[in-house]
Amino acid sequence: MSATADPAILRQHLIDPEICIRCNTCEESCPVDAITHDSRNYVVKADQCNYCMACVPPCPTGAIDNWRNVLKADAYSVDEQLTWDLLPSQKHIELAAKGDAIAASSTELLPAEAEQLAQANSAIALGAGATVPPWSAAHPYVNLYGHKAPVTATVSGNFRVTELGTDSDTHHIVLDFGSLPFPVLEGQSIGVIPPGVDGNGRAHHARQYSIASPRDGERPNYNNISLTVKRVTEDYDGKPVRGVASNYLCDLKKGDIVQVIGPFGASFLMPNHANSNLLMICTGTGSAPMRAMTERRRRRRDIGEGGKLMLFFGARSQKELPYFGPLMNLPKDFIDINFAFSRTPNQPRRYVQDALRERAADVAALLKDKNTSIYVCGIKGMEAGVLDVLRDTAIAHGMDWQSLHADLKREGRLHLETY
Repeated sequence: MSATADPAILRQHLIDPEICIRCNTCEESCPVDAITHDSRNYVVKADQCNYCMACVPPCPTGAIDNWRNVLKADAYSVDEQLTWDLLPSQKHIELAAKGDAIAASSTELLPAEAEQLAQANSAIALGAGATVPPWSAAHPYVNLYGHKAPVTATVSGNFRVTELGTDSDTHHIVLDFGSLPFPVLEGQSIGVIPPGVDGNGRAHHARQYSIASPRDGERPNYNNISLTVKRVTEDYDGKPVRGVASNYLCDLKKGDIVQVIGPFGASFLMPNHANSNLLMICTGTGSAPMRAMTERRRRRRDIGEGGKLMLFFGARSQKELPYFGPLMNLPKDFIDINFAFSRTPNQPRRYVQDALRERAADVAALLKDKNTSIYVCGIKGMEAGVLDVLRDTAIAHGMDWQSLHADLKREGRLHLETY
């Protein structure tokens, strides 16, 4: 066994502040609350991390997958990590027991860590969604541009996609990259760096947004993409707040310049093979990747690509649902659209899981078809309800949900992206 088996040595889990886009995925996925953050950095608590690795696969940038061998007595504290702009380099450590040095590049696990990793992999396997793409998905490019060298895009369009007079001010924003390469796939995301500095006088970090256009551009065969952005004016408790990035993006004018990093995402991708079905479930701006996938299929419909498209789309009201008008213009024989509104006056609250239950027979037919891929994107609160409906539907129609669920994850056919 390598020298890292010395009990005085800690293999400390760290997050790279240079490429972290502060999407909160790691903190949400950590089962032992070992990850925390302030307005600047996301960090790992050395005394709480159990090497379970649950946070590593979901990270869109790979910032979470960083490790340093340190003396336990000299482990980097949370307060110290919160001040970092760069990861520290690996130091050579003299072993307490043997007196020889370990190399900066050492990545071997301690025996206990190896066991924990195996347990973690089992835990991840039992998680709700897949961490691999469908077998026929195109190969994605990721992390082509980072904070140190972002790519410049020009705003070529910005218009509101929810009705005036509602609290949901949601915009469709088109960014053009000119001659600079920025290849994307449906389901990927980008990071936008707002100009200016935060309250501590430091440059703002990027905020992550799903791409709402297909791989050949918002305008076909143009090097551009689109985003679906809701202006943030209050926090989760309803208190007034001004979202830095969302307000910046929603206020952009044609011709403005935007700093972009990415692209990100290697698993939330659509299948490419013929006759593949898409079951899409979303709320609000979680419609962005669904729009991208739907538009990809619409453009290729004439050449016979694709199977059944079924969309369940939730919002507070029809007026607050992005893209309502364009969605209503799509042919009924092309896509099966089901809306769920939770705040319609004089009507009971209805959510996407309610709409799913109403269409249980059709959903079951898709679940039985191995050509079906399922995508869930939107508010975190809907995730459990959607999975419950899928489970209940499968069981009611004679399927073994535990076995089906395992197949869906292993084959990259059940993807969850909630926030």
